[in-house]
Amino acid sequence: MGQGTNQAGRRDTLARVDVPIAVLGAGSFGTCLAVLCGREHSVRLWARSEALAAAIQRDRRNPEHQTEQVIPDRVSATSDLKEALKGAGFVIIAVPSHAVREVMTRAAPWMPAEAIVICTAKGIEFETGMLMHKVLEDVLAPEQRPRITCLSGPSFAQEVAQRKPTVVTIAATEEKYAIAAQSMLSCPWFRCYSTDDIIGAEVGGALKNVVAIAVGMSDGMGLGLNARAALMTRGLAELIRLATELGGRLETLGGLSGMGDLILTCTGDLSRNRRVGLGLGRGRALEEIVAELGEVAEGVETTRAACRLAAKVGVELPIAEMVRRVLAGEATPTEAGRGLMTRQLGREYDPDRL
Repeated sequence: MGQGTNQAGRRDTLARVDVPIAVLGAGSFGTCLAVLCGREHSVRLWARSEALAAAIQRDRRNPEHQTEQVIPDRVSATSDLKEALKGAGFVIIAVPSHAVREVMTRAAPWMPAEAIVICTAKGIEFETGMLMHKVLEDVLAPEQRPRITCLSGPSFAQEVAQRKPTVVTIAATEEKYAIAAQSMLSCPWFRCYSTDDIIGAEVGGALKNVVAIAVGMSDGMGLGLNARAALMTRGLAELIRLATELGGRLETLGGLSGMGDLILTCTGDLSRNRRVGLGLGRGRALEEIVAELGEVAEGVETTRAACRLAAKVGVELPIAEMVRRVLAGEATPTEAGRGLMTRQLGREYDPDRL
């Protein structure tokens, strides 16, 4: 999957020893990353529920997520943030985006000063319009800010847990910390690339969920493969438009955290956001769909946040806006589709507005 740079020359020394790792969040992705890291490192998996942590510790399985996965002996579960974070060299944040500020504000007093933070949450904070790395900068100590990284890319938790080949991007403003995280996480079935474009990586990871809802609606209505391809392509244009306005780079959105994650989330049946769209396109109520999922579909909240942020910075996101209207009950999926198809005609590529 590409030659890349010789990894032996890039490995951080931290990745060659058993560095304690804290995984905050015992959902699907947190559980599969705890299992992955537990192959070589001591891991403490934090669960919000004391009962869930006790069950994982006792039965060596998560009774709520990735239930078939055996939890390695190197992974211990706890509901105590102080205990989870003690001496950690890496802190993986695997809670939903809307919970990042609350959880990390509670965690901040116990955060080891030298720990590298790996955030897997994909979203935009509604109240502030902040990307996740900005939320973390807001609540963590100043010396920890350069050590904040984000993991983004096409990575269904179930397939990671099944050791199916997965390739992602880890981004940090100071790329040496992304490289350290890359070296710690990478293994024969989980390959990481690094970048210093954290804005591009985070915008791609957040907005692809919104586009996946749109594609799901189209597929749920039976509008065909032409419509699916059009929504994905024009959705990518919206990712690029917002990311570059915020300071991200075009090439990042053409990579794993942009186009790669977009393809997976829009077409893979394991995608919760696609399933939300499929249900809406088939005439089901949003509340019923979300309740049936049993897990967070990030795109529902991200849609509102993205549209609000786009309006603030003067960027048009017509697909995201149509999804927002459907989610808010302001339009039916049919009306939203008709609205997109009857917008004012224009050029496909406009350098002034991408």
